[in-house]
Amino acid sequence: MRPAVTVCLVPQAARGPFVFHGGLEEGCARAQAAGFGAVEVFAPGPEALEEGHMRPALERHGLQLAAVGTGAGWVVHKLSLVSADAAIRGRAREFIRGIITAGAKFGAPAILGSMQGGATLEVEREQAMDWLGEAVAELSAHARSLGTFFLLEPLNRYETVMLRTVSDAADLISRHGITGCKVLADLFHMNIEEASIDGTLRQHGSLIGHVHWADSNRRAMGFGHTPIRPILQALKDIGYTGYCSAEVFPLPDGDEAARQTVRSLEW
Repeated sequence: MRPAVTVCLVPQAARGPFVFHGGLEEGCARAQAAGFGAVEVFAPGPEALEEGHMRPALERHGLQLAAVGTGAGWVVHKLSLVSADAAIRGRAREFIRGIITAGAKFGAPAILGSMQGGATLEVEREQAMDWLGEAVAELSAHARSLGTFFLLEPLNRYETVMLRTVSDAADLISRHGITGCKVLADLFHMNIEEASIDGTLRQHGSLIGHVHWADSNRRAMGFGHTPIRPILQALKDIGYTGYCSAEVFPLPDGDEAARQTVRSLEW
């Protein structure tokens, strides 16, 4: 398992669960100082991930790009893959395609979370799931063509009526015969929705492509009541070698949340 830490470049998400907020350069410097070798970037759009801007910052601080988020498509632009408006659905796909393309230049997958649809829908869930499956198939094919993969993140019941468990995501992938797509296991959401975090990881080990390393209270692991060792053992047992990325609140502050994340993975 490789530790990574989130850097948010979206002002509208200033209260969101990201360790470092503000500029890319500052976020990379603080990530390096805390002992990380990679960052996960939540960007306002593909232009913020432009290679000429991103690569020098990463190289200056000896960092890899672990993953890139697409949530600004919803937070900033109110785009959704399951909107009743076909034009909005189309713009949502194009926004995500742009993020995928930008991230692929660094070998980093893009994450689909909030743009899958929220706690209420404009159409029946069955229709929304069909649209979501079609979009994920198309976007995963695009990622695969660029040598990377797409990440599908189940959320919790308070944030979505769509994909809530790892099994939900696995079923969508299977039902639509999707290749080039893996599941992001977010431990905060799993604490709410899964009967057993380590059991779920073992059940779907081959599909796990990224982990959001977050405690039960969405603080850094070790600052809540999630048992760490059974989860680390499960990840070891399934042969997981990807990133464990801290998508958590910067409490008591970003630097301490970052340091605690590194400590929690030292086992």
